[in-house]
Formats: sequence, structure tokens, C-alpha cells
Amino acid sequence: MSECVILAGGVASRLGAQAGELPKTLVPVAGRPFADHQLAWLAEQGVEEVVYCIAYRGDQIREHVGDGSKWSLSVTYVDEGTALRGTGGALRLAYDEGALSGSFAVLYGDAYLRLDLPSVFHTFEGSGQPALMTVIRNEGRWDKSNADFDGKLVTRYSKSEGDFEWIDYGLLVLERDVVAEIPADEPSDLADLLSRLSEEGRVAGFAVKERFYEIGSPPGLAELEAFLRT
Repeated sequence: MSECVILAGGVASRLGAQAGELPKTLVPVAGRPFADHQLAWLAEQGVEEVVYCIAYRGDQIREHVGDGSKWSLSVTYVDEGTALRGTGGALRLAYDEGALSGSFAVLYGDAYLRLDLPSVFHTFEGSGQPALMTVIRNEGRWDKSNADFDGKLVTRYSKSEGDFEWIDYGLLVLERDVVAEIPADEPSDLADLLSRLSEEGRVAGFAVKERFYEIGSPPGLAELEAFLRT
């Protein structure tokens, strides 16, 4: 498995003036656009192909990342234009445009992760499930917990309600066919699909021990900046 979809179409509303005229994934972190850190990590983990789902100021992402050869990656783009579809809708558009391989990773465009991706893929392939969610025991440390994990399956997932100890770490692995269960041509949140799949016992889990970082908020951006500089 060598493909990763990066969901990078959102508006950087929480960053405000810190984002300026940039899309969130190009905000500078430790002297470089965030995308540079993310793409370098994916290449180190053995990923060969990246599909960028872009929308808001996506032309800047195309211009900076190009074909991905700077990172020894092959990069293609799926563009929502001005009609934002949400995380689920963006992935469904990639499916409809034939951009997805048989199975692939999904990474949020503001997430900086520390995990062994080949091990994640190996766990997914042995799970027999159409989806895998990486999770970390959170207990309210970084954000609101949103998942139950029994050691093999993510048995419940909800961004809105529930008393949980685990949180979505920021990377998924999906079979292409499961994306067809997302409604076409309408906005949707990927969380809706994941919640239903978890209720049906169709989401494998992979527990991570090292914390995640994100640049979606000023505190998160400051934490990652400090980590990368040290």
C-alpha cells in the first residue's frame, strides 16, 4: 500500500491572521511550509503516491507542491472548487474521479503524526475490515475524546456525544469501496461514515503511544513549532 489522500480543502478559520493569505497546509512551521514537513514524513514512511483534496486557495498548494518530485512522491489533485463538500464529500469526489487505489491512507492536512505507517498498513491488511482508525488514549489531554477501542476494533466513534477515553489520532486506512457509502454530490463529514461503520463492527483500530500535533489552532501551531525546533 503506497497511496495517501491528504484532506487539505478546509478554511483556516481558527488560525485567523496567523494564516494570512495562505491555505492552512502552507502556514510556516519552524521556517518551512507545513506541507513540507508532512510530505517528507510520508516519503520516509514508504508512501509513493499522494492525492491532495483541495479547495480553499488550492491553487497555492498546487504551485508549491507541484508533482511531488521534490519529495520523491507522485502527487495528483482533486479540486472541490468553491463548493466546499466537507471531509466526506471531498473523499467521495476523489472516488468519483477515479483517483483512489484499492486501499489507501487518509491524512488530515493539518496533522503532524509520529507513528510507523508500515505497521499500520500491516494491521489493516490483517484485520479483515474495510476501515482502520489510528487512536491514542486521550482522557481529555489534547482534545475531546471521541472513540472506544477494545484492542482490536473501534467500537464507537462520535464527535458530538459520548463518554470516551480514546481519540482519533488523525490517520485512517480505507478500502476504496467503502467510500461509495458516502452520499454523492452533497456536503458530508467523514465522521458520519466512521460512526456508522464503528456501530457495525467494521472499523479496526491501531493504538499509538506518542502524541499527535496539529496546526489547526494557534496553541496547536505553537506546540508543533516548539517540538520541531527542539
